Amino acid sequence: MRIVHFKKQNISRIGIKTEEGILDVKSASKELGFPAAGSMKELFSNLPTALNQLNDLLEAEQKESMTDFYINEESIYFLPINTDPDKIITIDYNYLMHASEQNGDIPTALSYGGKFKNSLAAHNQTIPLPTFAEKYDYGAELVIVIGKKAKNISKESAFDYILGYTVGNDLSSRDIQEAAQNKLAGKTLDYFAPVGPYLVTKDEVDPDHLDIQLSLNGNIRQRNNTKNMLFCTAEIVSMLSQYMTLSPGDLIFTGTPEGVTSGFGMMSSFKEQVPGSNWISSGDTIEVSIESIGTLRNTFF
Repeated sequence: MRIVHFKKQNISRIGIKTEEGILDVKSASKELGFPAAGSMKELFSNLPTALNQLNDLLEAEQKESMTDFYINEESIYFLPINTDPDKIITIDYNYLMHASEQNGDIPTALSYGGKFKNSLAAHNQTIPLPTFAEKYDYGAELVIVIGKKAKNISKESAFDYILGYTVGNDLSSRDIQEAAQNKLAGKTLDYFAPVGPYLVTKDEVDPDHLDIQLSLNGNIRQRNNTKNMLFCTAEIVSMLSQYMTLSPGDLIFTGTPEGVTSGFGMMSSFKEQVPGSNWISSGDTIEVSIESIGTLRNTFF
């Protein structure tokens, strides 16, 4: 299932992506008399029951063929998959070549940081670039969405605690990071964690074998496969659960491959570039695509 979080008449709604368009869950639920979560907050607080209800609603609607409840995706005002996560966690150096291009040590243990809720942004959202910095960088990432409270869980059971996956762009200000000598300072600017457009449930994809790609104004800047992550999806969730309690709706950015602007010309596949030659600037459009999940698009100003 592909779940969409969007705004309609200034109210957040849940949708389900189908071949006919985006099914408006609230409208369909009311008409068909099926219980269903009216918001993402309700969904995350009532798993797995809420997910089962969405499946039942979708099946019932498809039998009735009531097209009035479908919305053209092109007209959707997307919201971040979760606007109120308990935690946004970012994994460092999870691809070998990215660690090399950043002159970082190859991690032998999971290294992570984070972002705050002010950093969340949605698919198709236009993102402002503050004028007090210049070196704005990107990072294509698979994002895990937690579906069940997890503490001290094993790698073998990790998938039981995952709801699904979405696409993320881990934006950074490299000059702020350099000045502050702190990664967090450059990662927590407003709207610097766009995610979307869909939350794809775990039954639909193998998260550890997905092509991932980022393009800047149509030019490919990053390309890899999640099979090359140093720590796989299950290892990430299991290891994090040893340090902290993971909660439903938590977002985990699993790390970016080589090709970030600060690393161009070093270990990147795109060797015609030089480090720092393509910082994000006003008017740029970035697309992050992950196989079987979708494409996240943002323009900057």
